[in-house]
Amino acid sequence: MIDPKEVADPQVLDRLAAGGFDDPFAVLGPHRRGRLRHVTAYDPGAAEMAAVVAGKAHGLAPVAGYPGLFHGKVPGAKPYLLRGRREGQEWLVEDAYRFGPVLGQIDEYLLGEGTHRRLWQALGAHMTVHEGVAGTHFAVWAPNARRVSLIGDFNAWDGRRHVMRRRGATGVWEIFMPGLGEGTAYKYEILGADGGLHQKADPVGFGAQHPPATASVVRDISGYGWSDGGWMGTRAEAQRLDRPISIYEVHLGSWRRKDGGRPISYREAAVELVEYARDMGFTHIELLPISEYPFDGSWGYQPVGLFAPTIRFGPPHEFRDLVNAAHKAGLGVILDWVPGHFPTDPHGLARFDGTALYEHADPREGFHQDWNTLIYNYGRAEVMNYLTANALYWLKEYHVDGLRVDAVASMLYRDYSRAEGEWVPNKDGGRENYEAIAMLQDMNRLTYGEEPGIMTVAEESTSYPKVSRPVHDGGLGFGFKWNMGWMNDTLDYIKREPIHRKHHHHQMTFGLHYAFSENFILPISHDEVVHGKGSMLGKMPGGEWEKFANLRAYYGFMWGHPGKKLLFMGQEFAQGAEWNHDAEIDWACLGNPLHYGMQALVRDLNRLYAATPALYARDCDGSGFQWIEANDADASVYAWIRRGNPGDPEVVVACNFTPIERPAYRLGFPQPGPWREALNTDAESYGGGGRGNLGRVEARPGESHGQPAHAAVVLPPLSAVIFIKDDGTTA
Repeated sequence: MIDPKEVADPQVLDRLAAGGFDDPFAVLGPHRRGRLRHVTAYDPGAAEMAAVVAGKAHGLAPVAGYPGLFHGKVPGAKPYLLRGRREGQEWLVEDAYRFGPVLGQIDEYLLGEGTHRRLWQALGAHMTVHEGVAGTHFAVWAPNARRVSLIGDFNAWDGRRHVMRRRGATGVWEIFMPGLGEGTAYKYEILGADGGLHQKADPVGFGAQHPPATASVVRDISGYGWSDGGWMGTRAEAQRLDRPISIYEVHLGSWRRKDGGRPISYREAAVELVEYARDMGFTHIELLPISEYPFDGSWGYQPVGLFAPTIRFGPPHEFRDLVNAAHKAGLGVILDWVPGHFPTDPHGLARFDGTALYEHADPREGFHQDWNTLIYNYGRAEVMNYLTANALYWLKEYHVDGLRVDAVASMLYRDYSRAEGEWVPNKDGGRENYEAIAMLQDMNRLTYGEEPGIMTVAEESTSYPKVSRPVHDGGLGFGFKWNMGWMNDTLDYIKREPIHRKHHHHQMTFGLHYAFSENFILPISHDEVVHGKGSMLGKMPGGEWEKFANLRAYYGFMWGHPGKKLLFMGQEFAQGAEWNHDAEIDWACLGNPLHYGMQALVRDLNRLYAATPALYARDCDGSGFQWIEANDADASVYAWIRRGNPGDPEVVVACNFTPIERPAYRLGFPQPGPWREALNTDAESYGGGGRGNLGRVEARPGESHGQPAHAAVVLPPLSAVIFIKDDGTTA
């Protein structure tokens, strides 16, 4: 037995044995006393302990009064292993406390300042070779913790065994664990400032267990063999404002199910989803959040692991397989990103170190009443760093092409969904959240600055100005904004019985008053087909033929309208039922010719859109749009011109939102001559009645609707017809 005083102050040993000591490296591991090396080891599961050097064991004596604590002299300077014994069992392990720090001074400085742009390269779990030994380096930010330990199966989830090293004023704790690697489940056990013990998943962990299990998992995210150089080299061109962008929004968990009900995997999606989206003519796939989340019913919008692709569909490299395959097929990949809030699950960020660390302490600033979630403290430099670095992480590590930021309105306004007295004004007494605004601006500056050619998209439902304008121009810096006003107005119109539409005619035209104030995406998203809202087909009035005709006409209106396009899965073939995240979308309905026809229409709309510069080149420029007829409420007819760059054939779009055929509707055209009927939503191949203009019309000189030419066109009931100027070369 060793007298405790020969090892350390007994008060320190008391705290060490109780798991309350925050500087274990001061006691444990090797320490020189004069010319001799002394080793102290702590393993509550051991009855005997020895240090093994070059195959020779040097016994360590137990320290009196402290079971599991051993101390002794170990000659030489060569590395040693610890051999423990108990009741006939023996084990040989590296001593984590014989290794020095891993984080360098630059990391320490940037972490302390809250400006580490590569935060994920410093924090989290990294497989590495340190001081000649393979293992994993763990680092976590918990500045107010009294003690932080690494726990897992490797130490019986015992927080006394591997207390981490505090890195000065940074608030970061780290430890190198020799021998641990890929697939190791772990958490951090934190003795909080509040005196409580908290078992937390890694905020910067790259992997997680399958829910409902809640531990983080060591994942090696280095060394992936990307083969998407062709796409990456041309991405900036493909994602410009003047390029066609048509987005297929997907919830991977319910796009397609396999083997009796399991969700499709990343690797299966790399084949099936990519092939389908390409065949349908979409330019991008947008995935509902894949950052790890505990509750399936949140669809990913309440994440706990912002740096971990959810294990539901496979490990990180397999998610890369999906992105790589999409790129090789010429498709971009956009991720929904959620920096607005996080859930209160005990293994997550809530009161992470026993204090309101990531969130505001005051619930008037830190709690979302609508979603029962917590709001990030954007004014804290380290929290801003955590979020902006996470945005960059997905772009750099996974070659993602864009981020669609969820619920931006809830971030911009301190009084969002709050009654008077339930919110805290900003320093000027106003409702704008200056700190959140600064975070979004910083995120956009960082991502566009470091990854040219990417896009960021704001889901923002208010009239906040300059959302998609550069930060240097006073904007938020997003590339695009969802046009929620257009969506709400047009859906409200199209769900009405046609006889009433004339009284709401300008709901379909109002969006053009502000269509070019932002770089807009026209979204028919998952939010429009859940929570009792029904499917897109279900919103349409009338009997079966009218429902399908209405929806076909609406899609024609949407693809002819200025703005990039977004459609949620299942709506491309007019799924009849509301979306259910627990089951795959209703692929079986494609056996019905009407659903199959709707799918064919969306495919053709996408292809026509991509092949016709007038339909996309000036999506965000008012010079590319001109009304022909905006006021014929009695007939519920709308018509307009779309223009591209000089030399591009002009396009005329005409819509009839009544079930009455207009067999000879006099319509102005910007040029006389032949105009090809490029698409008619009433075509028989789409499930329509086959009424139309026999493929072309001849516009004659003579003013109509303020245009220099006119033609008598057939506008089928509940239809959209698209004409393209025939320059003699178009088939």
